[in-house]
Amino acid sequence: MLKYQGDMAGRQAFIRANTRPVPVAGLDIGTAGAPEPMRLWLADEITPIWTATEADLDQAGLDPPFWAFAWAGGQAVARLLLGEPARVHGKRVLDIAAGSGMIAIAAARAGAARVDANDIDPLCEAATALNAELNCAEVGWIGGNLLDGPVPDVDVIVAGDIFYQKQMASLFLAWLGTAAARGIDVYAGDPGRAYAPRDAQPLAEYDIVTSLDLEGVTQRRARVWKL
Repeated sequence: MLKYQGDMAGRQAFIRANTRPVPVAGLDIGTAGAPEPMRLWLADEITPIWTATEADLDQAGLDPPFWAFAWAGGQAVARLLLGEPARVHGKRVLDIAAGSGMIAIAAARAGAARVDANDIDPLCEAATALNAELNCAEVGWIGGNLLDGPVPDVDVIVAGDIFYQKQMASLFLAWLGTAAARGIDVYAGDPGRAYAPRDAQPLAEYDIVTSLDLEGVTQRRARVWKL
C-alpha cells in the first residue's frame, strides 16, 4: 500500500520510495566531448507506483502521478532546448504544467537566466526539486493554477503534453495565446494528442521511445509547436 505524508520531506521520501533515478534517452546535459544523460526519478515496471490502481492512489490521497513519467511531448521540448540553447540562453523561462520538471531542467542546463516550474500538484514541486538536484540545475517553483491569472513577466514559456483533454487544451491555448501576443516565446510539445494545434507547421519533430504499457506503443513521433 502506498504511504504518503503531505509536507515537503514526506513528499520527497514518497518519491524516493516509489520511483528510481532513470536516464532519459536523447536528453544530453553533458558538456562538449563529455555526454551525460539527464536522469529523473521515474516510475517503471519495478517501482511500486507503476502498478498502483486508481483506488490505491485515492486511498493515499494522491492525484494521478503525472510527475513520475517522462512524457513524450515534454521530451520533445527538452530536446529542442538542449539542442538549440540560444532559444532560452540568458532568458527568464516558465515551465507550466511541469510534472517532473524535465523541461525546466533542460532550460536551466541550456543557460537560462532564471527558470521557474509550475504545477497544481504539490508532488510535482517535490519531484522537480529532486530532479533538479540530480541534474545540477537551479529551478524555482511557482505553485497554483496560473491559468486563473495574468501571464507572468517572463521571456519564454514551455509546456509538454498538455493537449490530451479538450477543455484543458482550450484553456491552455487561450492563456498561451495571450502570452504569445505579448511577445513571449511559447513552445509546446505534442506526441499526437487529440486536441493539439493543427493550423501550423511544427517547429521540430523527434522520435521518442515510449512505454507500451503507458502509451500503447513503443515509439511516438513528438512535435514541438511554437505558438
